[in-house]
Amino acid sequence: VQLVESGGGSVQAGGSLRLSCAASGFTVSRYCMAWYRQAAGEQREWVGTVPTFGVTTYAVFVKGRFVISKDNARNTLYLQMNSLRPEDTAMYYCAAGVNCGYGNVRYWGQGTQVTVS
Repeated sequence: VQLVESGGGSVQAGGSLRLSCAASGFTVSRYCMAWYRQAAGEQREWVGTVPTFGVTTYAVFVKGRFVISKDNARNTLYLQMNSLRPEDTAMYYCAAGVNCGYGNVRYWGQGTQVTVS
């Protein structure tokens, strides 16, 4: 089982990035998928969740700027980030669990760094 994030990098404030999270060893359509981020010296925080059924939800601080989507055919999760701010600088992780919620995460990716200047 593996989650591999990609697409991170450095961008100027106001720019955009699209992160990908390729899953192997399990089917994303059957799992609650989420994005988290962790800035240096800070705790990991939730960004948003795509449940197996229902509405995608977002943290207040990204709502309207970030969009999470899932491509079941490619078994991949995406995070489209627009209007990026310096405070969005963090390591971004994708996560998967049978049920939603931080305590239910079964698989974590290794993370991809996003730096906004």
